[in-house]
Parts: sequence; structure tokens; C-alpha cells
Amino acid sequence: MKERSFADVPRLIVCLALLALGLQIATHFMVPKPGASARDLTSPPSLSLLRVASLGEPVSTAKWLMLNLQAFDNQPGISVPFVQLDYAKAMEWLERILGLDPRGQYPLLAASRLYAEVPDPVKQRQMLDFVYRKFLEDPNRRWQWLAHAVVIARHRLHDLPLARGYAKALRERATGKDVPHWATQMEILLAEDMNEAETAKVLLGGLLASGQITDAHEFNFLKGRLEALQQAGADVDRAKR
Repeated sequence: MKERSFADVPRLIVCLALLALGLQIATHFMVPKPGASARDLTSPPSLSLLRVASLGEPVSTAKWLMLNLQAFDNQPGISVPFVQLDYAKAMEWLERILGLDPRGQYPLLAASRLYAEVPDPVKQRQMLDFVYRKFLEDPNRRWQWLAHAVVIARHRLHDLPLARGYAKALRERATGKDVPHWATQMEILLAEDMNEAETAKVLLGGLLASGQITDAHEFNFLKGRLEALQQAGADVDRAKR
């Protein structure tokens, strides 16, 4: 079959084709390029609904939810800094996850070492308060996260009274045999940091007299600190005379 020449195409068809091509090119440059937009963190379902949905596997469901929550900052085409998250809803999710798996440690690890270290004092305090409340529910298993909260309160927020309050809770509530002594001694170090030498001496003396310190090196270390505080107090008294 003999092919027809381009010259045989009617001019009207050629004009319409060129017009369509021009409109397509113009539309390509006029329409804004699609951009990625961050999704807001939604509120979680109720704990009872999550338990039903877990189909008898609450621990596995808790781990899956935790991974999804932690990965929420990486959305298609965009990265959402932790500081921009709705912390009230984030804490609701952490609460639900702990409800599904009370023995799980990862939610509090994320709370104290990820969400509580953002450069926003208000959100830091929100997350530290969450860690503190959850610590009170199971202090002998969750002490390490409150210990980290003490460090953040002292060195990030520069809030000594808040750090001292958390450290006091560690000393009074975390009394299990697996809780290391350094965790319960944090209040003593903070008391010295706050220039509350007399309080530190009382706490140190009580700790040494309680018999809880069985390691000789640790006992001698604390005894040395107590003697140093007593000597410093004696020097101050002599200087005042």
C-alpha cells in the first residue's frame, strides 16, 4: 500500500494538532508541581479496640505500632522533625503501646532518648513528665528512663529542682535488688550541685548507714564524698569565726 504524503493531511487537522501540542506544553509549565505535605499524627484507637485487633498478639502489635510511630517522621517525599509532632497525641500512642505490652521498654526509651531531646523546652517537659508518670507505675523496671530524665532536666533544661524531684523519686521508689546504686545516688550529686551540702550529707550518711552499699569501692567512694563535705563545712565554720 502506498503511504500518503504529509502534504495530503488537511490543514485544519494540522492546525488542531499543533494547537493541542501548544496547550499541553503551556499546561506543563503553568500547573504547579505536586509537593509533599506532612500528615498530622492522629489520635490512637482505644486500648480495648487495639487488644481486639491484636488477635491475641498484643506484644507483637505493640512492637508494630511502636515502629510505625517512630517512623512517622519519614513520610513519602518529606521528613518531619520530631519537634513538629503533636506531643499530646504522640504520648497517647506511647500510652496505648505500653498498655498492650506493659513490660516493653522501647516506648520509654523513645520517650526519654528521642522525643525528650528535641530543642523545645515545653515539649521536653511534656515528655519527661510522661516518663515520670510511667516510672511510678513500675519503678523497679523503668528506673533507667527516669535516670535519663534526670540528666536532661539538669543539663538540657537547666532545671535543678525538676531534676532533684526525679532523682528523689528514684531513691524512694526504685528499691528493687536489680536497681544499681548509682541510680539511687543521683539525688546526692544533685544536692551538692544545688549547694545543698547539708542535705547531701544527710542523704549520704543515711545511705551509708542503711547497709545497701555492699561494694567496698563504692562504699569508700561515698564515704570519701561525705568526709569531704564535712571537711568543707568545718572550713566554712572556721572562716566565719
